[in-house]
Amino acid sequence: MLPRMSSNPDLGRLVAEKKVIVCCGAGGVGKTTTAAAIGLAGARMGRRVLVLTIDPAKRLAQAMGLSQHMREPASVSKERLADAGVTTGTLDAWMLNPDVVFESLVRRMAPSTEQADRILSSRLFRHLSELVAGMQEYTAAEALYELSSSGRYDLVVLDTPPARNALDFLEAPGKLARFLDEKVLSLFMPSKSRGFFKKATELIGTVFNKVFGPEFFQEIQEFLGAMGGMFGPMRAHAEGVRALLTSQDASFLLVTSPDQAALADARYFRDRIAGMGLPFAGFILNRSWVRTEGFIDVAELSLELTSPVESGLIKLQALAMIERGRVARDQALLTQLKNEVPKTAFAIAAPYLGEAIEDLKGIGQLAQGICEPPATS
Repeated sequence: MLPRMSSNPDLGRLVAEKKVIVCCGAGGVGKTTTAAAIGLAGARMGRRVLVLTIDPAKRLAQAMGLSQHMREPASVSKERLADAGVTTGTLDAWMLNPDVVFESLVRRMAPSTEQADRILSSRLFRHLSELVAGMQEYTAAEALYELSSSGRYDLVVLDTPPARNALDFLEAPGKLARFLDEKVLSLFMPSKSRGFFKKATELIGTVFNKVFGPEFFQEIQEFLGAMGGMFGPMRAHAEGVRALLTSQDASFLLVTSPDQAALADARYFRDRIAGMGLPFAGFILNRSWVRTEGFIDVAELSLELTSPVESGLIKLQALAMIERGRVARDQALLTQLKNEVPKTAFAIAAPYLGEAIEDLKGIGQLAQGICEPPATS
């Protein structure tokens, strides 16, 4: 009989205690489904949970039966949650819309309604994400910060894009803060100063006028002028995002698979998380053969070995040996991952559930499998 590999109860503790759990990983490792399962596990514990995704594949909305074009989080119905074992908690989900998030940000932070309308009506607003590197990623950080601080939720689970893109999300607040440096923005504004900055402003104005025309440069100046009152609050929020993600209220999980490329991405991202001072909680090894629930040793079978049955068992024995080899390989990999994490982190394996999970029932099975130790025989 193969040994059973138990889940680490630390993941259940994180789900019960943390305010923010960020799920990161390469594409194709089941990260979105894992984020949904963690959210459902939190709802089963009686918590008010939001699963927030910026995954361009939009699989989370399909799996949870939600619209992909929502302007705000939507609740999974009580009836569907009851079928998934949720009796007291709640579960909301939102497919993040960067334009909606930034529009909400403008309306909250603009000094007046009139100034907010001026910003939102500018054609430059529609292209802001192209003008400012990291703006789309910043809106994800802003939504995470705002929703986790709103008092509406006990836990927000964030499903990030594939690992290398997720780094942009983590670094976006810093990029935005650097963009909002008044010394840089002042180069685009009419200057009353003397010396270098006055000459630099005049030079930038001359270049823009020649390349784009005077009307376009004037529009840029008017747009930045309208946003002027927002720069301070936006910087403060950027710092708040950073403080939240580095605090004890947050945890970062890396979802991976036995695929070598996915493992390489996970290890790279683990090192970047450590380098950025973010709280790394551990690995979740998905789509593996580590877990052995349901495996039965041939010797345990009580069969009347007639000739046809014995012949069939002999033929299946080769397939059983292949499966044993996969189990041994993936269990060794899980042990290796456990040896690679600090003492405060963990590495666990999700149960193998076959084909892609596309409904709430399957998400519930995964939630139980990763947040509760498997039953022993």
